[in-house]
Amino acid sequence: MPKKILVVDDEKDIVDLITYNLEKEGFTTMRAYDGEVAIEMVKSQKPDLVVLDLMLPGMRGLEVCKFIRRNRETEALPIIMLTAKGDHVDRIIGFEMGADDYVTKPFDIRELIARVRAVLRRAEGRLDSHRAETFTYKGLHINYGTYEVTVDGKRVDLGPTELKLLRFFTQHPGRVYTRDQLLDYVWGDETFVEPRTVDVHISRLRMAIEKDKEKPEYILTVRGIGYKFADEK
Repeated sequence: MPKKILVVDDEKDIVDLITYNLEKEGFTTMRAYDGEVAIEMVKSQKPDLVVLDLMLPGMRGLEVCKFIRRNRETEALPIIMLTAKGDHVDRIIGFEMGADDYVTKPFDIRELIARVRAVLRRAEGRLDSHRAETFTYKGLHINYGTYEVTVDGKRVDLGPTELKLLRFFTQHPGRVYTRDQLLDYVWGDETFVEPRTVDVHISRLRMAIEKDKEKPEYILTVRGIGYKFADEK
């Protein structure tokens, strides 16, 4: 079945450009020109990915993104933020709200389509990881059932927090997470945990699994934003 893409932008010409080219590539498209309609379409039409403009009339794109991420039925829906702003702060805010990728106008339509494909691949990879009992990437092997971790065949002993971090990262390869997001997803309701605590545990995890902690292959730093596991693709 063709993947369904919801394109949300208040500029009709941009929506026409994106949907026309997505349909040429075999995708099915839907259109929304404001945030309220976008949310209704997400709930009723269940798209596979949303291309979402940041600067929408009425309900802004960040609010739409926040709604999607806080709803259990849609929390895993891939989102690509689209905006005329090139401000680094907007990019950070977009990722903090849960965007999977960020494209700045004016954009190359071929690049946007390539990013749509990449984000969809990562989403499929996350589903596969959740279903899988094991994970293997470049010499790193994890058995999720027994929590046994090996690197190049040698067993690695990890603390409970490092194990939870590694499981979370490997089940969401390629996606960037801020420190606050990692605290929410990995530490959960634990109290008195500072964002910098994430850095400490990332450092411990790298010491255990990376061949060179200063040049990591698995747990990568995205400067100014946070961390991600290497994109398997």
